[in-house]
Amino acid sequence: MKRTAFYKFHESLEAKIVPFAGFEMPVEYSGINNEHMTVRNGVGVFDVSHMGEFWVKGPKAFDLVQKVTTNDVAALSVGQAQYSCFPNGKGGIVDDLLVYKYEEEKYLLVVNASNIDKDWAWVSEQNTMGAEIENASDAISQLAIQGPKATAVLQKLTDIDLLSIPYYTFQVGAIAGVENVIISNTGYTGSGGFELYIYNDDADKAWEAIFKAGEEEGILPIGLAARDTLRLEKGFCLYGNDIDETTTSIEAGLGWITKFNDQNNFIDKEYLLKQKEEGVSRRLRGFVLEDRGIPRKDYEVVTENDEVIGRVTSGTMSPMLQKGIGMAYINKGYTKFDTEIFIKVRNRKLKAKVVKLPFV
Repeated sequence: MKRTAFYKFHESLEAKIVPFAGFEMPVEYSGINNEHMTVRNGVGVFDVSHMGEFWVKGPKAFDLVQKVTTNDVAALSVGQAQYSCFPNGKGGIVDDLLVYKYEEEKYLLVVNASNIDKDWAWVSEQNTMGAEIENASDAISQLAIQGPKATAVLQKLTDIDLLSIPYYTFQVGAIAGVENVIISNTGYTGSGGFELYIYNDDADKAWEAIFKAGEEEGILPIGLAARDTLRLEKGFCLYGNDIDETTTSIEAGLGWITKFNDQNNFIDKEYLLKQKEEGVSRRLRGFVLEDRGIPRKDYEVVTENDEVIGRVTSGTMSPMLQKGIGMAYINKGYTKFDTEIFIKVRNRKLKAKVVKLPFV
């Protein structure tokens, strides 16, 4: 099992450590609800150094990134980022990722921890044009400082005007005396904040400075469990649950990152365009339980007459709503908002309603 550069901090804080994507990662510190509400109302710090980072460089960099991702890389200027996914040549999704345009001929692809080897093999295989690619995953640490007070905390540590970095853009500069940090206005909580990409050698200095700067704002370390409840309340997909090799971006409601313009000739473009035009037999939808209970992955979605019409992909008890919420692939005919559905929990049927995302 690998450990991130911040592992000793998790240990000293007595985090509950679990195996995750080949790493020993903190799942919980002070309790999921406390951590969740800290991010929604204040500021929390996630160690997300297990994520993967690939550099794509040189005159053919654009051609490769445009080929392997569904979003339109041509729309990016230097200093901008976009959410995207790798289609797998059969309509499914290899992974979802962030694409950063770092320089005119240099891109950073940030991929999920559990898919680093698979993604690297896929990008390498598709690199028929000869772009220069580098797997920098083991050299880079990443912290997500999230919540409405994140900007105020980080502003104490940098001369860069953080308010001048709009959503899904980034700057490269110094934080807490650490040079060459990618300061990215992104995150997977829906509560605002930044993601920082730092070389491993500078990890200790950055962690200590951020927690010192956030003391008066009540900054807390946040584990993977609260990361999951936070992203689910905002209706963000989790790879392996809501999207995978068998789901398409159109079915998953990711048509907004699947750009069908003339210059964007990505893998599976024709297949996905046909789905967009002709419609799909199922869609990923959010639902809220009206009965008391907690929906979980792989629970059946049924009608009142017990006809199976779908499957839950993610579910939890929402700390904000104090209700069971989830996402599920639901068959055509039952995907309209406010449609009554039922979630099969063991031998009970819990009433639920299809709702528009996000939940909060």
